[in-house]
Amino acid sequence: MTQILVVAAVIAAAYLLGSVPFALLIGKYHGVDIRKVGSGNVGATNVTRAVGKWAGRFCFACDFAKGALPVACCQWFLAQEPLWLPAAAGAAAILGHIFPVFLKFKGGKGISTAAGAIFAIAPWPLLAALALWVVVFKLSGFVSLGSIVAAAALPVFAVGFAAAGVGGGLARSPFMLAFFFAAAILAIWRHRSNIRRLLDGSESSFKKPKNPPPEA
Repeated sequence: MTQILVVAAVIAAAYLLGSVPFALLIGKYHGVDIRKVGSGNVGATNVTRAVGKWAGRFCFACDFAKGALPVACCQWFLAQEPLWLPAAAGAAAILGHIFPVFLKFKGGKGISTAAGAIFAIAPWPLLAALALWVVVFKLSGFVSLGSIVAAAALPVFAVGFAAAGVGGGLARSPFMLAFFFAAAILAIWRHRSNIRRLLDGSESSFKKPKNPPPEA
């Protein structure tokens, strides 16, 4: 019974932490309702567009921490609890970001929070996926395309590193590998509107044109 209460408390706390809308709070601090500008997404990319680069980076760090902290706490303080608890805490934080109770369950896409949760479990697959994201973003200028490609590649990297024996036992456990696949599927599903815009050519890009038109 005690174990059930601990698990329930951890998952609830992780969800509530994930629900904290840092993008909205940062935007409000700068006098901007992030839900009414740009893409309307409550995430670091929209903060970057609407407020600025450093505000976007700070938002990413906060959302990343929302995913990493619950997982790390499970590993540090609750190692005797079920092996799947860190993954459950990470999933709860991600779902909190995507479906935040404080914003009537309308949140962001969960990429930054998922990255934090995965980094706390298995940093090497996450770093490999991040490197791939950087390459795709630099070549295309599309944050969404980088996120989609990195999300799809993450489970492959996780399986590859696990097969090579890289990372601790937790990172190579079936629970964690299943978590990586689920997180990837959820991330791609959350980007379905971006996929449509990428296909029809209407997705916003950070890539500056080589020959911008002269100012009138």
